[in-house]
Amino acid sequence: MAALGWDECDVILITGDAYIDHPSFGMALVGRMLEAHGFRVGILSQPDWQSAEPFRALGKPRLYFGITAGNMDSLVNRYTSDRKIRSDDAYTPNAEPGKRPDRAVTVYAQRAREAYPGTTIVIGSIEASLRRIAHYDYWSDKVRRSVLPDSKADILLFGNAERALVALTHRLAGGEPIDAIRDLRGTAFMVKPGWRPSEQWQEIDSLALDRPGRIDTHADPYAMEASAAAPKPAADGAQPVRIVPPAARLAARRADRAHSVIRLPSYEQVKGDAVLYAHASRVFHLESNPGNARAMVQCHGEGPGARDVWINPPPIPLTTPEMDFVFDRPYARAPHPTYGSARIPAWDMIKFSINIMRGCFGGCTFCSITEHEGRIIQSRSHASIINEIEEIRDKSPDFKGHITDLGGPTANMYRMACKSKAIEENCRRLSCVYPGICENLNTDHSSLIELYRKARAVPGIKRITIGSGLRYDLAVRSPEYVKELVTHHVSGLLKIAPEHTEENTLSKMMKPGIGAYEEFRQMFEKFSAQAGKKQHLVPYFIAAHPGTTDEDMLNLALWLKKYNFRLDQVQTFLPTPMALATTMYHSRKNPLKKVSADSEGVETARSGKVRKLHKAFLRWHDPENWPTLREGLIHMGRGDLIGNGPHCLVPRQQPARVLAAGAPASAAAARRPAVDKRPVGAPPARKGCNSAPKRASTKGR
Repeated sequence: MAALGWDECDVILITGDAYIDHPSFGMALVGRMLEAHGFRVGILSQPDWQSAEPFRALGKPRLYFGITAGNMDSLVNRYTSDRKIRSDDAYTPNAEPGKRPDRAVTVYAQRAREAYPGTTIVIGSIEASLRRIAHYDYWSDKVRRSVLPDSKADILLFGNAERALVALTHRLAGGEPIDAIRDLRGTAFMVKPGWRPSEQWQEIDSLALDRPGRIDTHADPYAMEASAAAPKPAADGAQPVRIVPPAARLAARRADRAHSVIRLPSYEQVKGDAVLYAHASRVFHLESNPGNARAMVQCHGEGPGARDVWINPPPIPLTTPEMDFVFDRPYARAPHPTYGSARIPAWDMIKFSINIMRGCFGGCTFCSITEHEGRIIQSRSHASIINEIEEIRDKSPDFKGHITDLGGPTANMYRMACKSKAIEENCRRLSCVYPGICENLNTDHSSLIELYRKARAVPGIKRITIGSGLRYDLAVRSPEYVKELVTHHVSGLLKIAPEHTEENTLSKMMKPGIGAYEEFRQMFEKFSAQAGKKQHLVPYFIAAHPGTTDEDMLNLALWLKKYNFRLDQVQTFLPTPMALATTMYHSRKNPLKKVSADSEGVETARSGKVRKLHKAFLRWHDPENWPTLREGLIHMGRGDLIGNGPHCLVPRQQPARVLAAGAPASAAAARRPAVDKRPVGAPPARKGCNSAPKRASTKGR
């Protein structure tokens, strides 16, 4: 600060990550953007939270502390899906663990408040975004309240909140008090019960949103008798349907929505009632389209201490010029010099990759991208992307000519959007591609193909590969795109995510059927052969997802064996806050449909034993999993799949080297002839393993 001639910072940002000046890291992006607007920004990276003293290192900010856990949720960062502590942290120098607290947003906010009482506290990042209302917390296995009362922050900015953050900072700099700034989209804050922005506002109970009124029979235009008088309201107060012209309906609906707030069941209600929790989750997600979303409010507490969490509608997506402005700042594209030669794994992974877009309209229930970035795709211009490629080429001393990704949340949603702005603004669908691709979605890949060709033509660029996951159900709409991708941009392996093979599970994920994968596989192999390349697909699958039965996982394992997939890295479902699949996990209800006490139930693998079995099915080839699989198959009545025949899933015996104390296990060991001959207690196969195994019933036990 002395070198810059500053006596104070306007804004001090606190992050749980190492500081890397690159647009893929939130603090760098936010800091550079505020800097471009003339503000003096300081950054505290991974401060020691054991006392308030480290939070005084840069003094008191003139405007506010801006607090984030980092690029990842601090609990996802520290714990595995089995709640085991991870041994490293990819966002810390030398991957050293333990450099950030659990629930970092709350801890940092409390320490900043302790360091300088009365200072404005602004919280954001994915950790805060996903905790803006009462939410199920997998790590404590209970429903927790919003992060706002726990952190005692003045305001929460959710999503990619650049526009809201700039507006907030300018208004605070202009002398406006924080408790008067209540009209910014993409913000949440605490207010007294019953607070409204103005008298025009009306409150709607969420429980009344889906309740239909009485519908009268249409009048017969050919009737010989005169029409009866207008019907009177029924005794229960229900009104007959009145035909209103579409334009009038639309205008009235927009006016009403702009001054309506939906009251969700309170924290105390959803904490004790899983059905109400599922209902609140469903309503919350239906109010996620910036074009028609209404404000929401949820009470926390009872009696005199009760407060409402008020949530404004989500932010309007950035335009292409705004996206370019954010990404075209003068980033150093390197970790802070104080880290010296320390290796930061997250930086190693993305240093030569380029983010070309934001958002995802897939709506996968297990994913939090939609809740954070929204469904509307926000794309950069070709010129901005090419400029970043040239920046990497010219300013990265260890760059060898290989751009490792042109992507984002998905590889191929760049510039895709609804064909009609009016339809987009009024849409209430949770996904544009499930159960099928919407007829109003423009799936044109031509701009992305053109971008790939421009990028390859940049002098000094030897190779460009695509590292982001591909949405293959969209890709097959454009054989030209698949050919371009396969011919020029696959490193030998291409990541795609079918996630499962069974419709029972896929319907809870909101993912396309395995037939779409098969269609893409055939196209991929065809164009690989034409290019004279031997390339492979790397499919990703999830074990123990809500809705998955043991039989579903068995059928997936048989599919993997049929196509000789031997997966190294597999994922067990991790319930993250606010995701629809997390709602299924907690409530055992399906929020994709109207929720009630007797509505559809969702079978959920919750016990450690069942989750372990489901994960073992994904790695059916690993000898260390065979005892678990044998036990599970016997319990399921599928002992016919235990044996040494070509159609069996697991052999009867363990390899000798696996049984030997301390010997490492591997898939290669399973193919060695040396085995221990002791029986493992499995019953004889019912039909013999030389006959094809029957498909498991999808009915859960």
